Amino acid sequence: MSTRRVFPNLLGRERDFVADTLRAETTGGMLLLSAAVVALIWANSPWQDAYHHVRDLQLGPLTVESWASDGALTLFFYLAGVELKRELVVGSLSKVSEAVVPVVAAISGMVLPAIIYLAVNLKDGRPEGWAVPTATDIAFALAVLAIVGSSLPSALRAFLLTLAVVDDFGAILVIAVFFSHGFRLLPLLAAAALIVVWYILQRYRIRTAFLYVPIAVATWWFMHESGIHATIAGVALGFVTRVVADPGEEHAPAERIEHRLRPWSAGVAVPVFALFAAGVTLSGDAIRQLVTDPVAIGIAAGLLFGKAIGVFGGSWLTARFTRAELNNDLEWRDVAAVSVLAGIGFTVALLIAQLAFAGDVAQVERAKAAVLIASVLAALAASVLLVRRNRRYAR
Repeated sequence: MSTRRVFPNLLGRERDFVADTLRAETTGGMLLLSAAVVALIWANSPWQDAYHHVRDLQLGPLTVESWASDGALTLFFYLAGVELKRELVVGSLSKVSEAVVPVVAAISGMVLPAIIYLAVNLKDGRPEGWAVPTATDIAFALAVLAIVGSSLPSALRAFLLTLAVVDDFGAILVIAVFFSHGFRLLPLLAAAALIVVWYILQRYRIRTAFLYVPIAVATWWFMHESGIHATIAGVALGFVTRVVADPGEEHAPAERIEHRLRPWSAGVAVPVFALFAAGVTLSGDAIRQLVTDPVAIGIAAGLLFGKAIGVFGGSWLTARFTRAELNNDLEWRDVAAVSVLAGIGFTVALLIAQLAFAGDVAQVERAKAAVLIASVLAALAASVLLVRRNRRYAR
């Protein structure tokens, strides 16, 4: 009987796809970090009133901040939907033997942070924020990995990418199920009808962008009006985009669209969201409040400890009690370092913080500050571990 590998080596087009994605997400991670730094400096500068004025400025039906979170992030979630479908159909998640470990690791890395948060907040805190520390920011994590882990095996990078895909799917479910408000049926039916139209166009191999763009915009609007978070429209359209090329077709529609849209997502949509989501006040009083705020403590503990223990524990226990084995190129210390890296919450964590504490500006600010601080600490801790592993592989 052949032995199943926990983190298999990638070959051919799958290897090329992972490499291309890593390069794009790494660039996006650097832009994301830059936007967050600008937001923090601006929000804590003498011009902080201008920051809040721009962020709260009404543009049509939404504020600038809402356009960034509900609008720009829809592109990010569309690509997440396409990526997840591709992994399920032709990628690493299409093979149960290869998918089981990163899937269990991702689920464990979402469940344990939520449990830690609830343990801190269930009695005297705000339990509705349980989902904030469950998300991993793939762009930020890959940027850190690229900077400090140039000699690490590609199998470890592939594991992080697969982990993030499953983690994104979990975040999508959480947002759709727990953070939809004021449900309205007719707009939802209209959005569903447009998603079906998109599917039919894909099925009949129609490639006219002049059809797809209006459908995408209208689907987003109807989803927003239905009370379900508008980013779910992006995920749904991603799921009905064709990911397998026809005989004689060089690239499937998903690959062509992703090639065109990835720079816009990584270079514009996500950094713009970070610019208007990461601008929290970090005064002395605000930092003192973080130390005693159960929400901030629960978020920080969930990201720093829950993610690391959940991801590593899920991986190790699955390998321990199944026939799966660690790839010969890796050691469990490599997996431990990447598990700490999974504690970088950032983009989706900031979005969920806005949704979980909507209407309580002060609590949103403290939750965001906790996400930012915990993400930076996780990045620094993971960097120390990864640098040591990287030196070993370089030798």
